[in-house]
Amino acid sequence: MLNNKNSGVSNGLARTGLLTLGLLALAACSGPAPESTSLPEDPVAGGGTGLNLIAYTGARVIVGDGSRPIENAVMLVDGTRFAAVGRASEVEIPAGVARVDLSGRTIMPAMIDGHVHMSRERDALIQDLRQRAYFGVSAALSMGQDVGEMPFAVRAETLPDAARFFTAGRGITGPEPGRSDIPYWITTEEEARAAVREQAALDVDIIKIWVDDRNGTVEKLKPEVYRAVIDEAHQQGLKVAAHIYYLEDAKDLVRAGVDVFAHGVRDRDIDAEFVALMRERPEIVLVPNLPDRGVATDLSWLSGHLPAGQVESLQGAATDRPEQQAMFGIQARNLARLNGAGVTIALGTDGNSAWGAHLEIADMVTAGMRPEEAIVAATRNAAALVGLEDAGTIEAGKSADFIVLDANPLDVITNTRQINAVYLRGVALDRGALRQGWMQ
Repeated sequence: MLNNKNSGVSNGLARTGLLTLGLLALAACSGPAPESTSLPEDPVAGGGTGLNLIAYTGARVIVGDGSRPIENAVMLVDGTRFAAVGRASEVEIPAGVARVDLSGRTIMPAMIDGHVHMSRERDALIQDLRQRAYFGVSAALSMGQDVGEMPFAVRAETLPDAARFFTAGRGITGPEPGRSDIPYWITTEEEARAAVREQAALDVDIIKIWVDDRNGTVEKLKPEVYRAVIDEAHQQGLKVAAHIYYLEDAKDLVRAGVDVFAHGVRDRDIDAEFVALMRERPEIVLVPNLPDRGVATDLSWLSGHLPAGQVESLQGAATDRPEQQAMFGIQARNLARLNGAGVTIALGTDGNSAWGAHLEIADMVTAGMRPEEAIVAATRNAAALVGLEDAGTIEAGKSADFIVLDANPLDVITNTRQINAVYLRGVALDRGALRQGWMQ
């Protein structure tokens, strides 16, 4: 749910115009300050700060928490983190601080993708993460198809110019011949608990289950089996995300204690009973993963960002398909109803398209969400889903992960694609150099 505020300055920001208070807020919310942010006795004496500060001025800042944007904002970035954010009249810029004038532009938090399936070789995975960073995505959660030590090694690294990586490790499903054999194929409660314990020992970020008969071709996980998964995961301090298709399964999973829906209901329009069940569990997060709308779409915005042949192929597939339109319609109506009921929505794309977050956020608005709600889903809510306490909003103490846009996405949501610059951990990406890595 959105946290609407009357003030244009988010919690924890410097409200008095004093840099010192902004830095104290940083220390309070992020624990011991990094060495570069230690506060000198007199930070403004002698015309310098003694701090690793950069002031970004003049832009409109979308905080990412649903509050009104901050017009003519000042963002002070100290190393990798925001030190203070607010209106120009409220944040004092110490003498000698480097300034970046962003007048006329809009800043929003970098987006976070709460459901992806990426490459399984290290170099290719790192390329996936760098390509996501290029498109303004600062973190991604891989949902259940990661095996071996490599994904966890990548998760432990801070890779330059790359999104952060999170993983559900090996997911859990029933036997699915012909599909990926990476997930556990289980049929008993004992196997369910053993699988969860094995993944918990690897410190996965979430447990993923599939509850789906794949159009009648396989047997779904039985309720007693997925209940054992959920119970064991909760005992291990882990949340459970469920891939679902059918409304009746979704209802029973809510009753069983599931934490995240990795898809919306897809077989029919949801009913009042399901809405009531979701309202009884306000902590549940819905990642709708809306399908392709099935309409002819102009993808020329990708030109210059991807190889010409790839853009041509994508454009050729973006045709009118009535059956796909019907599928989108069901899921869009279900999303609109649950969003209207106050269910927490987070963004996920369920694939390996680095630019997919821009398509998904636009589809959310097409489904009836307001642009500011879709942005919250893609930033604050997705950060909470992934478990990132230091990301998702633009406020003091948070990681300085943000997108500089040439147009305002609150006016037209597709303006998220008008990227002027991307900053991760306070550093501007060299998007031209990154692009050369896949344009060869």
